[in-house]
Amino acid sequence: MSTKKQIGNEVSHYEHPQAVVDDVVDETPALHPTVELEIQAKVDLNNSQTQGRGLTLAEEERMEAREWEIEQTKTRWDRRQTSNREERTAMAVEQMSAEATREFKKRAGCVNRWADPDEADPREQLSVEELGEVNREAARLQTKLDGWSRSAISRRLAEQVADGKSMMSAVVGVFEELQQAPGRVIPIAAVSEVNRREVSISGTVTQLWESSNSAIQQVGLIEDETGRTKFTAWTKSDQSVVREGERVTMRNVAKSWYGGRVSVAATGWSEISFPEREAWWAE
Repeated sequence: MSTKKQIGNEVSHYEHPQAVVDDVVDETPALHPTVELEIQAKVDLNNSQTQGRGLTLAEEERMEAREWEIEQTKTRWDRRQTSNREERTAMAVEQMSAEATREFKKRAGCVNRWADPDEADPREQLSVEELGEVNREAARLQTKLDGWSRSAISRRLAEQVADGKSMMSAVVGVFEELQQAPGRVIPIAAVSEVNRREVSISGTVTQLWESSNSAIQQVGLIEDETGRTKFTAWTKSDQSVVREGERVTMRNVAKSWYGGRVSVAATGWSEISFPEREAWWAE
């Protein structure tokens, strides 16, 4: 009798934890797909082409577009060893550049008719006597203007004469224009007359003096046969040091005015060279 009671107690003892576990309530909320997800799932399910990759329709379309792009990049219609693809590309780029240049000149022709590529050469519009005089003056100016060809000078003279100017006015105007063209070394006396922020000059350093401003590396006077002006070299520009009595060429120096006088300053964009030093090294 005691044995049966013990067994009964053991059974009830093991069944008690199970009853406690069954009483635990699951509070995790049930997740349900939204209407958009259900619609997208039906579309993906009905698209048989996406079953192999396990992608959605949108992802599959992006993947196909990327594969097509890669294929087009790698594929060349001419796989020959003698393919001239690079040559044809260079020709196409050159043609586009020529067309852009022509279009720009056409627009510039609205202001200056001689810039229009369709405008005839001005030398063809002159009489024989005028053309002969233009050629003689061009040959004379060529000896005074380094770097300009006789053909370029004669065309500019012909443009001025064709516009109605006298030969003397044309010669003076063209000489000043070409002499003071951007990038060319101009006389120091013409610095104040040039309508540009930066100029290039050449001359001899006649005087240097100390500056109390630490931002100034050197300050002095530069002079040529036409005049002289003050120059300043800023410390941050890191320019070469010049000496008194030395001939120098200063390119792309900035103009400034003080007390009604023009001066120049060497900046980081400027270049100072020494013709005599270069000639000595070349020997």
